Amino acid sequence: MENKPMLRLSALISCLKVTELVLDNCKSSNGEIEGLNDSFKELEFLSMANVQLTSLAKLPTLSKLRKLELSDNIISGGLEVLAERCPNLTYLNLSGNKIKDLGTVEALQNLKNLKSLDLFNCEITNLEDYRDSIFDLLQQITYLDGFDQEDNEAPDSEDDDDEGKFLK
Repeated sequence: MENKPMLRLSALISCLKVTELVLDNCKSSNGEIEGLNDSFKELEFLSMANVQLTSLAKLPTLSKLRKLELSDNIISGGLEVLAERCPNLTYLNLSGNKIKDLGTVEALQNLKNLKSLDLFNCEITNLEDYRDSIFDLLQQITYLDGFDQEDNEAPDSEDDDDEGKFLK
């Protein structure tokens, strides 16, 4: 019985050191992943692809997070929480979600460090002048769906320079 508090402390210490976390294909319950909370203070990369997320309302505050993968979920709005809880995002992948209009994406204007946004396979990509509209709306981004405004491909994430470090 005396080991229980030690196990909890050990788990907490582990959370404090984690910088990358991949939770792809885990199923969310009521819009959250059990165990994902504010204790992951050092987290810089989080992937929650295909976890059936419908909302980001229960996303914990992850102030060091720079890269967030949320592809193939059911998110249709509520993106304003990202600026509040993950203010240092440089890369955001929302491909394969239920994002339909520019009004939804407008909330990302408050992510001042955002450089790369992926909306591939979202309904919004069917809008006329989709790319120009997104680049006009989110002037801080350099890459949309893996390409810049001149259709140059984004560098690989293996690049050693800081700019390309978290770009796909």
